[in-house]
Amino acid sequence: MRLFPQSLSDKLLQRRASNSLRKLSLPNKHIDFSSNDYLGLSKSEIIFTNTHQYLVETDAKNNGATGSRLLSGNHPLYKITEDYIAQFHHSEAALIFNSGYDANIGFFSSVPQRNDVILYDELCHASIRDGIKMSNAKSFKFVHNDFEDLEKFILRNDNSVIYIVTESVFSMDGDCPNMEELVQLSEKYNCYLIVDEAHALGVFGSKGEGLVQMLGLQDHVFARIMTFGKGLGCHGAAILGSEELKTYLINFARSFIYTTGLSPHAVATILIAYQYLEKDLNSIDELKQNIIHFNQQLTLLGLKQLFVRSKSAIQSAIIPGNHKVKAIASELQNNGFDVKAILSPTVPEGQERLRFCLHSFNSKEEINQILRLLANSVF
Repeated sequence: MRLFPQSLSDKLLQRRASNSLRKLSLPNKHIDFSSNDYLGLSKSEIIFTNTHQYLVETDAKNNGATGSRLLSGNHPLYKITEDYIAQFHHSEAALIFNSGYDANIGFFSSVPQRNDVILYDELCHASIRDGIKMSNAKSFKFVHNDFEDLEKFILRNDNSVIYIVTESVFSMDGDCPNMEELVQLSEKYNCYLIVDEAHALGVFGSKGEGLVQMLGLQDHVFARIMTFGKGLGCHGAAILGSEELKTYLINFARSFIYTTGLSPHAVATILIAYQYLEKDLNSIDELKQNIIHFNQQLTLLGLKQLFVRSKSAIQSAIIPGNHKVKAIASELQNNGFDVKAILSPTVPEGQERLRFCLHSFNSKEEINQILRLLANSVF
């Protein structure tokens, strides 16, 4: 009996040879410059305590949802939370999914139809690309944040229903598209615009509402995907849009239909985290100040040319080569800083990088220290 297919063993050997084999690591006590917990809400004792109290007060003491939301899993907390999310984001409706991956898979596999066209930024997240692969629509990628290239694709497919897909903050580069220009372009050609705001929630806007809403463009976007495992510090995601879109997704999004719902505790945590986000303006301001300080230090230390230009909490230093970037990451980790190397094939070969995630709880001195260490490593 064969214990493991040789073809799979060969693929693992190739990963080891390129120094790109992924491994699971246990949490450490290093200073956090790697997690997506931008506001530190995942560790908030207030949210933890208030969630428990809310569940007790509402007699929602079930450990699980018991089934899909279309069968037995649509407990009352779902409606309360979805209504709150819709109000917070100035959206007609919100539909919660179990994760950002599920939301993107569900949307892109079901909404664009055969003979429709999906035009997506070449740096869109894997969950978007996987959903597009499951769609019957035609799809084309345009050059990152290049709307002249996008317009060429629109003109080639102007007889089709067109969906334009981007992210408000790109997960690897941390940069943002010109949303006003993109809205103008989509409306000029009657396209449907979809924006993944996973890394903008909690970061952009006076209450962390995201980039689209900060710019007042929410009524010009067909759908927004909000993911809760980053700035909100919990789990799950929601698709924001019209009531008609919500009804459509309930009926046709397979990742929504054929999965057990989130537990009452998970949904209550989303609700309490949103309520906290609406009131806790200090953490959002501290994060914004740290982003400004980080960029100022890059200039002072002569590191600016290494980094992708970003005004978000994600700051990426391009250091080509898996071996080299892993060695520098190890040196920073040995000095007590948790920063991760992003290797090819996660990013294209030659675009390997150190991905710094900034948080409201990082001190200015911690930022200074890690950048001085980086400068000593690369110069």
